[in-house]
Amino acid sequence: MKNFKFKINGNDYNVHISNVDGNIADLEVNGTPYKVEIDRELKQTKTPKLVRPEAVPSTDSHPSVAKTVSPGVATSGAVKSPLPGVILSLAVKVGDTVKVGQRLLVLEAMKMENNIDSDKEGRIAAIKVNQGDSVMEGDVLVVIE
Repeated sequence: MKNFKFKINGNDYNVHISNVDGNIADLEVNGTPYKVEIDRELKQTKTPKLVRPEAVPSTDSHPSVAKTVSPGVATSGAVKSPLPGVILSLAVKVGDTVKVGQRLLVLEAMKMENNIDSDKEGRIAAIKVNQGDSVMEGDVLVVIE
């Protein structure tokens, strides 16, 4: 589990803690095993839990199509970046008619290519980014009317 080196009164001690269960610790000091009782219960730190907003399923029959707009936010057709990255390519231009699930652009984030698809039907009113642009999470990429 963990190794420690201690120097007490000029003497070196190599301590290996192999297990801690409640208030009992199994350890070795310079190769000699010991069971040590701890006076009080150890407070073990836990890995923090990442809490994300619940994903909104797509109305499209294709399961890999996800909403690109945060749920509950009125954006009047704005498709926002789900994470920071760089625009690799645009698949539409202003005036194009799009359907739900149709690819709008490709966003590179963390060395992964992410397809940004339309979450509604309509006409492309504006494209707010160009190929090669860096975007932050929440930036408007495309506006659909």
